[in-house]
Amino acid sequence: MKIETILIVGAGTMGRGIAYVASIGGYKVILNDVSNEALKSATKSINYSIIEGVNRGKITSEEGEESKNRIEYSSDIEYSSKKADFVIEAVPEVMDLKKNIFQQLNNFTKKDVVLATNTSAKSPTEIGSFTDKPDKVIAMHFFNPVPKMKLIEVIKGLETSEETVDIIQKVSKKMRKDTVIVNEFPGFVTSRISALVGNEAFNMLMEGVGTAEEIDKAIELGLNFPMGPFKLGDIVGLDVRLNNLKYMHESLGENYRPSPLLVKYVQAGRLGVKTNKGVYEYE
Repeated sequence: MKIETILIVGAGTMGRGIAYVASIGGYKVILNDVSNEALKSATKSINYSIIEGVNRGKITSEEGEESKNRIEYSSDIEYSSKKADFVIEAVPEVMDLKKNIFQQLNNFTKKDVVLATNTSAKSPTEIGSFTDKPDKVIAMHFFNPVPKMKLIEVIKGLETSEETVDIIQKVSKKMRKDTVIVNEFPGFVTSRISALVGNEAFNMLMEGVGTAEEIDKAIELGLNFPMGPFKLGDIVGLDVRLNNLKYMHESLGENYRPSPLLVKYVQAGRLGVKTNKGVYEYE
Protein backbone atom coordinates (compact mmCIF):
# COMPACT_ATOMS: atom_id res chain seq x y z
CA MET A 1 0.00 0.00 0.00
CA LYS A 2 1.32 3.42 -0.95
CA ILE A 3 1.52 5.77 2.04
CA GLU A 4 0.64 9.36 1.22
CA THR A 5 -1.42 10.56 4.20
CA ILE A 6 -0.42 10.06 7.84
CA LEU A 7 -2.92 10.57 10.63
CA ILE A 8 -1.49 11.66 13.97
CA VAL A 9 -3.91 11.37 16.89
CA GLY A 10 -3.09 13.78 19.72
CA ALA A 11 -1.92 17.37 19.22
CA GLY A 12 0.22 17.67 22.33
CA THR A 13 3.97 18.18 22.41
CA MET A 14 4.79 14.85 20.80
CA GLY A 15 1.95 14.81 18.30
CA ARG A 16 2.74 18.24 16.90
CA GLY A 17 6.43 17.35 16.70
CA ILE A 18 5.64 14.17 14.76
CA ALA A 19 3.31 16.12 12.47
CA TYR A 20 6.15 18.53 11.72
CA VAL A 21 8.72 15.86 10.78
CA ALA A 22 6.14 13.90 8.77
CA SER A 23 5.22 16.97 6.73
CA ILE A 24 8.89 17.88 6.21
CA GLY A 25 9.36 14.31 4.97
CA GLY A 26 6.79 14.92 2.24
CA TYR A 27 3.72 13.27 3.72
CA LYS A 28 0.27 14.79 3.82
CA VAL A 29 -0.61 15.02 7.50
CA ILE A 30 -3.88 15.11 9.42
CA LEU A 31 -3.33 16.17 13.02
CA ASN A 32 -6.34 15.10 15.05
CA ASP A 33 -7.38 16.05 18.57
CA VAL A 34 -10.67 16.22 20.46
CA SER A 35 -9.70 19.72 21.64
CA ASN A 36 -9.93 22.61 19.19
CA GLU A 37 -7.79 24.66 21.56
CA ALA A 38 -5.06 22.03 21.35
CA LEU A 39 -5.25 22.15 17.56
CA LYS A 40 -4.95 25.96 17.56
CA SER A 41 -1.93 25.74 19.86
CA ALA A 42 -0.40 23.02 17.68
CA THR A 43 -0.84 25.15 14.56
CA LYS A 44 1.13 28.00 16.13
CA SER A 45 3.80 25.63 17.41
CA ILE A 46 4.29 23.87 14.08
CA ASN A 47 4.42 27.15 12.15
CA TYR A 48 7.07 28.35 14.60
CA SER A 49 9.06 25.13 14.10
CA ILE A 50 8.93 25.65 10.35
CA ILE A 51 10.23 29.22 10.71
CA GLU A 52 12.97 28.00 13.04
CA GLY A 53 13.90 25.25 10.57
CA VAL A 54 14.24 27.82 7.79
CA ASN A 55 16.27 30.20 9.99
CA ARG A 56 18.64 27.39 11.02
CA GLY A 57 19.13 26.33 7.41
CA LYS A 58 17.59 22.89 7.93
CA ILE A 59 14.96 23.51 5.25
CA THR A 60 14.43 26.14 2.57
CA SER A 61 11.64 28.69 2.80
CA GLU A 62 9.95 26.92 -0.13
CA GLU A 63 10.12 23.58 1.70
CA GLY A 64 8.72 25.24 4.80
CA GLU A 65 5.74 26.66 2.91
CA GLU A 66 5.07 23.31 1.22
CA SER A 67 5.28 21.57 4.60
CA LYS A 68 2.78 23.99 6.14
CA ASN A 69 0.33 23.39 3.28
CA ARG A 70 0.55 19.61 3.70
CA ILE A 71 -0.88 19.70 7.25
CA GLU A 72 -4.61 19.52 7.93
CA TYR A 73 -6.13 19.91 11.41
CA SER A 74 -9.25 18.01 12.45
CA SER A 75 -11.26 17.11 15.55
CA ASP A 76 -13.24 14.42 13.70
CA ILE A 77 -11.50 11.06 14.21
CA GLU A 78 -13.84 9.12 11.88
CA TYR A 79 -13.22 11.53 9.00
CA SER A 80 -9.49 11.60 9.71
CA SER A 81 -9.19 7.81 9.99
CA LYS A 82 -10.93 7.15 6.70
CA LYS A 83 -8.44 9.37 4.85
CA ALA A 84 -5.33 7.84 6.47
CA ASP A 85 -2.83 5.45 4.91
CA PHE A 86 -0.85 5.20 8.15
CA VAL A 87 -1.61 6.19 11.76
CA ILE A 88 0.53 7.31 14.70
CA GLU A 89 -1.27 7.67 18.03
CA ALA A 90 0.39 10.20 20.34
CA VAL A 91 -2.02 10.65 23.24
CA PRO A 92 -0.95 10.60 26.94
CA GLU A 93 0.41 7.37 28.41
CA VAL A 94 -2.92 6.14 29.81
CA MET A 95 -3.85 2.66 28.64
CA ASP A 96 -7.63 3.20 28.84
CA LEU A 97 -7.27 6.24 26.62
CA LYS A 98 -5.11 4.36 24.12
CA LYS A 99 -7.63 1.49 24.16
CA ASN A 100 -10.45 3.86 23.25
CA ILE A 101 -8.42 5.43 20.44
CA PHE A 102 -7.32 2.12 18.93
CA GLN A 103 -10.82 0.69 19.00
CA GLN A 104 -11.99 3.71 17.01
CA LEU A 105 -9.04 3.45 14.61
CA ASN A 106 -9.80 -0.24 14.14
CA ASN A 107 -13.39 0.61 13.19
CA PHE A 108 -12.68 3.56 10.91
CA THR A 109 -9.37 2.87 9.10
CA LYS A 110 -8.85 0.67 6.05
CA LYS A 111 -7.90 -2.89 7.02
CA ASP A 112 -4.34 -2.69 5.62
CA VAL A 113 -3.44 0.52 7.49
CA VAL A 114 -0.62 0.20 10.04
CA LEU A 115 -1.49 1.53 13.51
CA ALA A 116 1.51 2.78 15.51
CA THR A 117 1.54 3.97 19.10
CA ASN A 118 4.05 6.55 20.29
CA THR A 119 4.93 5.24 23.73
CA SER A 120 7.95 5.05 26.00
CA ALA A 121 6.75 2.05 28.00
CA LYS A 122 3.28 0.73 27.10
CA SER A 123 2.82 -2.71 25.51
CA PRO A 124 2.17 -2.80 21.75
CA THR A 125 1.02 -6.40 22.24
CA GLU A 126 -1.71 -5.29 24.63
CA ILE A 127 -2.62 -2.34 22.42
CA GLY A 128 -2.80 -4.67 19.41
CA SER A 129 -5.35 -6.79 21.26
CA PHE A 130 -7.78 -3.86 21.10
CA THR A 131 -7.93 -4.30 17.30
CA ASP A 132 -8.76 -6.95 14.72
CA LYS A 133 -5.28 -6.64 13.18
CA PRO A 134 -2.57 -7.03 15.86
CA ASP A 135 -0.09 -7.88 13.09
CA LYS A 136 -0.33 -4.26 11.96
CA VAL A 137 0.14 -2.70 15.42
CA ILE A 138 3.59 -1.55 16.52
CA ALA A 139 5.21 1.00 18.85
CA MET A 140 7.19 3.98 17.55
CA HIS A 141 8.96 5.69 20.44
CA PHE A 142 9.79 9.24 19.34
CA PHE A 143 11.98 11.45 21.53
CA ASN A 144 11.41 15.01 22.67
CA PRO A 145 11.97 17.43 20.98
CA VAL A 146 10.94 15.39 17.95
CA PRO A 147 12.36 17.73 15.25
CA LYS A 148 15.85 17.60 16.80
CA MET A 149 16.11 14.01 18.09
CA LYS A 150 17.41 11.59 15.46
CA LEU A 151 16.10 8.26 16.76
CA ILE A 152 12.84 6.34 16.64
CA GLU A 153 12.85 3.26 18.85
CA VAL A 154 10.63 0.71 17.09
CA ILE A 155 9.14 -2.01 19.29
CA LYS A 156 7.57 -5.16 17.89
CA GLY A 157 4.62 -6.70 19.69
CA LEU A 158 4.08 -10.44 19.94
CA GLU A 159 2.06 -10.54 16.71
CA THR A 160 3.62 -7.64 14.80
CA SER A 161 4.48 -8.79 11.27
CA GLU A 162 7.81 -8.24 9.52
CA GLU A 163 5.89 -6.45 6.77
CA THR A 164 4.76 -3.90 9.37
CA VAL A 165 8.35 -3.48 10.58
CA ASP A 166 9.51 -2.86 7.00
CA ILE A 167 6.80 -0.22 6.50
CA ILE A 168 7.82 1.54 9.73
CA GLN A 169 11.45 1.67 8.65
CA LYS A 170 10.53 3.21 5.30
CA VAL A 171 8.26 5.81 6.92
CA SER A 172 10.91 6.65 9.53
CA LYS A 173 13.59 7.08 6.88
CA LYS A 174 11.38 9.47 4.94
CA MET A 175 10.95 11.45 8.17
CA ARG A 176 14.78 11.67 8.25
CA LYS A 177 15.07 9.49 11.36
CA ASP A 178 17.25 6.52 12.26
CA THR A 179 15.66 3.47 13.85
CA VAL A 180 16.48 0.65 16.23
CA ILE A 181 14.23 -2.41 16.13
CA VAL A 182 13.68 -4.17 19.45
CA ASN A 183 11.38 -6.85 20.82
CA GLU A 184 8.82 -5.86 23.39
CA PHE A 185 9.86 -6.00 27.03
CA PRO A 186 8.82 -3.55 29.76
CA GLY A 187 10.63 -0.23 29.30
CA PHE A 188 12.18 -1.26 25.97
CA VAL A 189 15.83 -0.07 25.77
CA THR A 190 15.96 3.69 26.21
CA SER A 191 13.25 4.07 28.87
CA ARG A 192 14.80 1.41 31.10
CA ILE A 193 18.19 3.12 31.11
CA SER A 194 16.81 6.66 31.31
CA ALA A 195 14.44 5.76 34.15
CA LEU A 196 17.24 4.24 36.20
CA VAL A 197 19.52 7.25 35.74
CA GLY A 198 16.76 9.79 36.42
CA ASN A 199 15.46 7.92 39.46
CA GLU A 200 18.92 7.55 40.98
CA ALA A 201 19.53 11.26 40.44
CA PHE A 202 16.42 11.98 42.54
CA ASN A 203 17.68 9.62 45.24
CA MET A 204 21.02 11.47 45.31
CA LEU A 205 19.24 14.82 45.51
CA MET A 206 17.11 13.49 48.39
CA GLU A 207 20.24 12.21 50.18
CA GLY A 208 21.99 15.57 49.85
CA VAL A 209 24.80 14.25 47.65
CA GLY A 210 24.68 17.47 45.64
CA THR A 211 22.42 20.13 44.20
CA ALA A 212 20.40 19.45 41.07
CA GLU A 213 22.75 21.72 39.13
CA GLU A 214 25.85 19.88 40.34
CA ILE A 215 24.39 16.43 39.66
CA ASP A 216 23.32 17.45 36.14
CA LYS A 217 26.74 18.97 35.47
CA ALA A 218 28.51 15.84 36.71
CA ILE A 219 26.49 13.61 34.40
CA GLU A 220 26.88 15.93 31.41
CA LEU A 221 30.60 16.54 31.69
CA GLY A 222 31.72 13.39 33.48
CA LEU A 223 29.67 10.84 31.53
CA ASN A 224 29.28 12.89 28.33
CA PHE A 225 25.48 12.90 28.41
CA PRO A 226 24.07 15.70 26.22
CA MET A 227 21.64 16.64 28.99
CA GLY A 228 21.56 15.98 32.74
CA PRO A 229 18.80 13.76 34.18
CA PHE A 230 16.96 16.62 35.90
CA LYS A 231 16.92 18.80 32.80
CA LEU A 232 15.68 15.86 30.75
CA GLY A 233 13.08 14.88 33.33
CA ASP A 234 11.66 18.39 33.37
CA ILE A 235 11.28 18.32 29.59
CA VAL A 236 9.74 14.84 29.48
CA GLY A 237 7.47 15.59 32.44
CA LEU A 238 8.05 14.28 35.95
CA ASP A 239 4.56 12.77 35.96
CA VAL A 240 5.43 10.81 32.82
CA ARG A 241 8.70 9.69 34.40
CA LEU A 242 6.87 8.60 37.57
CA ASN A 243 4.20 6.67 35.65
CA ASN A 244 6.87 4.83 33.66
CA LEU A 245 8.76 3.96 36.84
CA LYS A 246 5.60 2.63 38.49
CA TYR A 247 4.95 0.43 35.47
CA MET A 248 8.53 -0.86 35.39
CA HIS A 249 8.56 -1.36 39.16
CA GLU A 250 5.53 -3.63 38.82
CA SER A 251 7.03 -5.44 35.83
CA LEU A 252 10.77 -5.56 36.55
CA GLY A 253 11.14 -5.29 40.32
CA GLU A 254 12.79 -3.23 43.05
CA ASN A 255 15.45 -1.57 40.89
CA TYR A 256 12.69 0.64 39.52
CA ARG A 257 10.96 1.67 42.76
CA PRO A 258 10.23 5.41 42.33
CA SER A 259 12.27 7.76 44.48
CA PRO A 260 10.15 9.25 47.31
CA LEU A 261 11.36 12.71 46.29
CA LEU A 262 10.12 12.25 42.72
CA VAL A 263 6.73 11.21 44.11
CA LYS A 264 6.64 14.38 46.26
CA TYR A 265 7.45 16.62 43.30
CA VAL A 266 4.60 15.15 41.27
CA GLN A 267 2.19 15.38 44.22
CA ALA A 268 3.13 19.06 44.54
CA GLY A 269 2.31 19.66 40.86
CA ARG A 270 5.95 20.26 39.98
CA LEU A 271 5.84 18.41 36.68
CA GLY A 272 8.52 20.26 34.75
CA VAL A 273 8.50 22.67 31.84
CA LYS A 274 4.77 22.21 31.16
CA THR A 275 3.89 23.61 34.62
CA ASN A 276 6.81 26.09 34.66
CA LYS A 277 8.22 24.32 37.72
CA GLY A 278 9.82 20.93 38.20
CA VAL A 279 13.30 20.38 39.54
CA TYR A 280 14.04 23.79 38.04
CA GLU A 281 11.79 26.83 37.60
CA TYR A 282 10.88 28.23 34.20
CA GLU A 283 9.36 31.48 33.03
